[in-house]
Amino acid sequence: MAASENGAGITASTLAPPPSWALLQRQLMALMEDAALYAAARYNRPDGTPLNVQDADDAYEAHSYRGLFYALGGGEAMRAQAVDQWQAITRLYDEATGGSDHPKFKFELRDEYYTDDDWFHMGEGNQTFYSLGLATPGDPAYAARARRFADLYVDEQAGNYDPQHRIIRSPFHGSGGPRFHGELEFVKRALDPVYYPGGVARGHAQRANLHPLVVDLEDDWHADPQRRDEICRLFDKVVLCGDIPDNLACTGLVTNAYLHTGEEQYRQWVLDYSQSWLERIRDNDGIIPDNIGPGGKIGERRGGQWWGGWYGWNSRNSARNALLAATVAAECCLLLTGDFGYLELIRSQIEMLMDRATVREDGQLLVPTRMMPDGWTDFQPLHLQWLGRLYHASMHERDRALIERLKEGERESDWNAVESAADRSSGNLEARYNYYAGDNPDWPYARLAAEYRFASAMYEHMRLDRRDEAAIVAESRWPPNPVLVKGLVQVAMGAPPPVYNGGLLRATVRYFDADEKRPGLPADVAALVDEVAADRVGVELVNLSASQARRVVVQAGAFGEHQFADVAYAEESREGLARHAGLWLREERPWEQKRVAVDARHFSVELPPATSIRLGCHLRRFAHAPSCALPWGG
Repeated sequence: MAASENGAGITASTLAPPPSWALLQRQLMALMEDAALYAAARYNRPDGTPLNVQDADDAYEAHSYRGLFYALGGGEAMRAQAVDQWQAITRLYDEATGGSDHPKFKFELRDEYYTDDDWFHMGEGNQTFYSLGLATPGDPAYAARARRFADLYVDEQAGNYDPQHRIIRSPFHGSGGPRFHGELEFVKRALDPVYYPGGVARGHAQRANLHPLVVDLEDDWHADPQRRDEICRLFDKVVLCGDIPDNLACTGLVTNAYLHTGEEQYRQWVLDYSQSWLERIRDNDGIIPDNIGPGGKIGERRGGQWWGGWYGWNSRNSARNALLAATVAAECCLLLTGDFGYLELIRSQIEMLMDRATVREDGQLLVPTRMMPDGWTDFQPLHLQWLGRLYHASMHERDRALIERLKEGERESDWNAVESAADRSSGNLEARYNYYAGDNPDWPYARLAAEYRFASAMYEHMRLDRRDEAAIVAESRWPPNPVLVKGLVQVAMGAPPPVYNGGLLRATVRYFDADEKRPGLPADVAALVDEVAADRVGVELVNLSASQARRVVVQAGAFGEHQFADVAYAEESREGLARHAGLWLREERPWEQKRVAVDARHFSVELPPATSIRLGCHLRRFAHAPSCALPWGG
């Protein structure tokens, strides 16, 4: 550990009542752990197999983030639960090992990975797998899986990726290879106005369209066999054959393999694939095109039209879908290289939308969210979810100015407000931004309090559930998930939470228990990142135990990608305390300002009972190749 090796060990000395945020943080963690154990006993079989049968990605989602919760400081039972539940769900849905007599059940995995699905949904399930890796660093079985899953795209023989044209060959892919054919019901769900009123040509299809090859798709197109076959063939050719921006989230899967193996082929694949999309943005006048043909050309099978693909700019929530995957890729590339130029993947699209913004009569800033045959439409407020992540990554004035413009044009929401909601939500990055800007001092407590309300409501909901096991199986409702991590990541690690649909952990700092040799804060220890800047971070550590000392290793970055230069802190004199506590308290006690050189990824802090410390750390960001290796090796 860097501080010990450099003779620069730091010991906390401040004796003071613990701040409210610290007490609430540990209470929240205890609540969520109790509730998670209760949920497992109530809605799973003893081996972790869920009683509620959903789609595979939904089953993973309903048990999400146990691994990350453990890596934040949850108990050993949470690590065991993370492992057991991921393995049980995987066995259940894998065609080689699972099966269920539930009427809604279907096999969706092959060789432990999705047979074929789109990245929006694979990403939702994959975040549980990525989270598991944080709880089991150094596990050979996990590293083997991470490598095998990534090889579905890195290895050309798997068929999903074309390295010559740098495309993932279909919107649907996985362990079964790319999907180039859609059955009738599948095509209807994408195009049929019965499912999505208004019809594809009128711009209301949720997932894809055939414009401009079909200008006005009739409502009953599937009634006539000849027309049905024509549309289905066209759908296969135009929608299912080629690449889409949603596939950029695949960079998370391949980056995860690099973090656990260090193998250069994974790093290079992420950079090559992301670079291909940067070039497409440049070639399309700054707009990320939503359909790339099998020859690697924009709009290749739509007569050059750059919009209309699966989850493309014409679909509902198109701006979210485009920004989501581009953000995952931008964060992965920056993590792997330290090159801020890759942030153009996401910045270019935010600036593009804001360049086309309008202002409502009341002053509300609105950006277009959909492209139609007549141009940009469906103007909506742009929330801070993606721009806030961009600014955290860049810490650049250019991005802060965009945020200030957005803030000045906000009329519908309170940027200091904090919501109680599941991890699927954005996590109120507006309130977080205001805190670090000095405008929302109560945010840490409010953020944790919102999570506490949500987790306690989930717990009480489960206790009030009177159904027996047979009824739970028969109804197959989405099971309650009381484990939230977005507030803990924001408050303790100083970063936005992972992108829900398959993003990796971001952290300005991360913690390890030096005595237990495990990831996460030691028992009774709470942490707050109270300052974030381009070259520094402020960290408060509190030991809530009145009798036990704790030792914390503080790491620069989620994967040791940053470097600590030095650490400043104040040390309270304890001279006279051993002789007489009352006199020591009444006397004016001197404080000594100290600065310790670290020049490493980690340093250690000794926290005697009931002490706290505030650390001002100078950083060099993205100074190291990232890795899941523990601070003490392995």
